[in-house]
Amino acid sequence: MYLPRVLGLGVGVLAVGGGLWEAQAPLWAWLLLALNGFAWPHVAYRIARASRDPYRGELHNLMFDSACGGAWVAAIGFNLVPSAVLLSMLAMDKAAVGGVRFLARCLNAQIATGALVALTDGFWLHLDSGFVAVVASLPLLFAYPATVGYTAYRLARRVRQQNDVLATLSTIDGLTRLMNRTHWEQAVATEFQRCRRIGHSSAVLMLDVDHFKAVNDAHGHQVGDEALRAVAAILRDTLRLHDIAGRYGGEEFGVVLPGIEASGAAAIAERIRKKIESSVVEPRRGVRVTASIGYAALGLDDHDPGAWIARADRALYAAKAAGRNRAMGHEIGVRA
Repeated sequence: MYLPRVLGLGVGVLAVGGGLWEAQAPLWAWLLLALNGFAWPHVAYRIARASRDPYRGELHNLMFDSACGGAWVAAIGFNLVPSAVLLSMLAMDKAAVGGVRFLARCLNAQIATGALVALTDGFWLHLDSGFVAVVASLPLLFAYPATVGYTAYRLARRVRQQNDVLATLSTIDGLTRLMNRTHWEQAVATEFQRCRRIGHSSAVLMLDVDHFKAVNDAHGHQVGDEALRAVAAILRDTLRLHDIAGRYGGEEFGVVLPGIEASGAAAIAERIRKKIESSVVEPRRGVRVTASIGYAALGLDDHDPGAWIARADRALYAAKAAGRNRAMGHEIGVRA
């Protein structure tokens, strides 16, 4: 609210000044107006920044803005045009920031300070607005709504960007930066439906890091995490752009291979296996790992995405049972 307050009070000084000019106000009133218009925005900013809860601190500042507005409306004798413009602008930003309840609290503050100043001044009225008061109110009337609107737009844009980031983070595994299990399974389901609809081939690959518990036990979980990140990086570097890799859980990964039959899946699986076998996944301690891989091309007997994944998982466990560090496939029926 710093920049909107600086601009709003800056042009607000003109509107109130037009009323003070027509009321032939004394010098001390002009000095108070200058302090309120040009010093208060910077003081309010520091108050909010120093507060333990900046949002609540800013709400208090906004209530003070309203209280000052009520005081100035009374000070200019309720001069019609500047009073109407000033109160309207104050209501606009309060409703935008805090809703109807906060607006009501600010209106109460305006009424209280306005009544206090009016009582002190003998309820002096100057309702007619002359040329000076009308012209001096125009900058506030035109500039402040545009400022509030632009500020609301920037806030909405920031919220939208943050929501986009949160949506992205909700699909990503925090450790490996691959898709998490939920969204990877959704990708499998989408590919399953696509292949069933247009008759294209596709394959699912499941990968498990061999003896991963031994790596954690020997070197610690941080080294194990580095190993998983390295395997994820190998998948990203080895797979095609449209292949979809995800972390299935623990040390197990899954990959969707669109447009691939069993022979193509076998070639990709072997390429990944060799790359992992030849890599140092944690350079400081020279840690190496191997991986077992199972794959399954989509078949007519796969009645749902879960059955497709299950076949690739069975091939993975067959590879582990056969001695690990190898890739094996599971094929049934005729591929769709």
